[in-house]
Amino acid sequence: MGANLFANYGEAVAVILFGIGFSNLLLQKNLIKKIIGLNIMDTAVYLFLAEKGYIEGRMAPIVVDGIQSVDAYINPIPSGLVLTGIVVSVSVTALMLSLTIRLYRRYHTLDLDEISTQLKKEGR
Repeated sequence: MGANLFANYGEAVAVILFGIGFSNLLLQKNLIKKIIGLNIMDTAVYLFLAEKGYIEGRMAPIVVDGIQSVDAYINPIPSGLVLTGIVVSVSVTALMLSLTIRLYRRYHTLDLDEISTQLKKEGR
């Protein structure tokens, strides 16, 4: 088991990072810390996809020197998924931060429990 784990250390690190981000997302009360947890989870997924898409000894899928054999190149789909995911996660993070700013301006706190308590007092 140890040799197999060592051979797949990138995937193991991705799983550990995902667990850290997920537990941070669940256990923190502060909205900014929840956003950080979600970003850690995103990064773990990108690392996992990059590890799965890389094949040692192969080149990026750009035809050079007339080599057109499929066996000479890595699969470009995981790289495309990572780039697309990064763009989406930046947009989602910007939206979450803007909503967090609006919540802070209205309730003067970033604690989710306090915001919930104030909402109940308002009758919503």
